[in-house]
Amino acid sequence: MTLSTHVLDAALGRPAAGVGVRLTAVPGGEPLAEARTDDDGRVRDLAADLAAGAYRITFDTGGYFAATGQQGFYPEVAVTFSVIDPGEHHHVPLLLSPFAYSTYRGS
Repeated sequence: MTLSTHVLDAALGRPAAGVGVRLTAVPGGEPLAEARTDDDGRVRDLAADLAAGAYRITFDTGGYFAATGQQGFYPEVAVTFSVIDPGEHHHVPLLLSPFAYSTYRGS
C-alpha cells in the first residue's frame, strides 16, 4: 500500500508547491509522516505499508497562502480517510483556493 497526494491551486491555476503535509493515525494523532509538495504540487510517496484503518492528512494551507501572497480563509485543511484495502494505492488530491477546497479519492 502506498499513499500520495497532489495539491492544485485553483485561484492561481497551477500546482501548489511547498505545501506542508502531515499524516497522522486516527484516533490518537500520532504523526506518521511529514513532507512538502514538490514543484508539481505532489508528494509521491507520503507513506507505505499502512494497515487498514482511519488516517488524516493535514495540509498547511495558511503557510502556503502566506508564501504566495494570498489571504486565505482556511489556515489548514484536514482530510480524514479510510484505508480499507491495504493492498491498494491511495491518492488524496486537494483542489485549493483561498475560500474553498475540494478533495476526492484519486487513482
